[in-house]
Amino acid sequence: MSFRFPNGVKALVSVLFSALVSACGAAGPALPLPAPEVDVAARGAGLQTAVFAGGCFWGVEAVFRHTRGVQRAVSGYAGGPAHLADYAAVSAGTSGHAESVQVTYDPTHISYGQLLRIFFSVAHDPTELDRQGPDIGSQYRSAIFATGDEQRRVAQAYITQLQRAKAFARPIVTQVVALPAFYAAEEGHQDYVARYPNQPYVVINDLPKVAALRAQFPEIYIAGTDSR
Repeated sequence: MSFRFPNGVKALVSVLFSALVSACGAAGPALPLPAPEVDVAARGAGLQTAVFAGGCFWGVEAVFRHTRGVQRAVSGYAGGPAHLADYAAVSAGTSGHAESVQVTYDPTHISYGQLLRIFFSVAHDPTELDRQGPDIGSQYRSAIFATGDEQRRVAQAYITQLQRAKAFARPIVTQVVALPAFYAAEEGHQDYVARYPNQPYVVINDLPKVAALRAQFPEIYIAGTDSR
């Protein structure tokens, strides 16, 4: 059954799930993954966008907000129709959307390939099918919504590279699909981790991702929690 837990239940499930992960060992890498062998070339000036889905958008957004070269990170929905792009419909798991994050970045400071490396290293677990941690359903699927053929080519090449290197103990299940449209989520979901750092779900599931970014990529980690 696909659903989003109410806050109290969600926090309890998160605690139990985290205890299980601690006992069994996490699936994600303890060290940064290799840099992509294929990347998108920076052509001239101008900001570019990328859209990633990797479970609850709060933590994915927080990771990219702390990434040097990222100008803006927005939580939202991708993969479904406009009239169902709201939290209630998406949480039901039948809208076709995935909780996603639109990343606006400066390609002269960080490349698309580097964003992919962060996405696979610390933002989520790409081996979990239609779930992330305690969140279950296709709305929490691992997906890369490519804005063009070049992004699609680079993303697929990086997945192939990681599979060939056996970077994960389990197969990568990340989808690479064309971005039909991105719909920003409700204001209450934006910059959620910075605004509610003591919320149990955030403490257990999201702050460790930001800490992993800082530990694995100190050269691109930026501190500060103000909205961008």
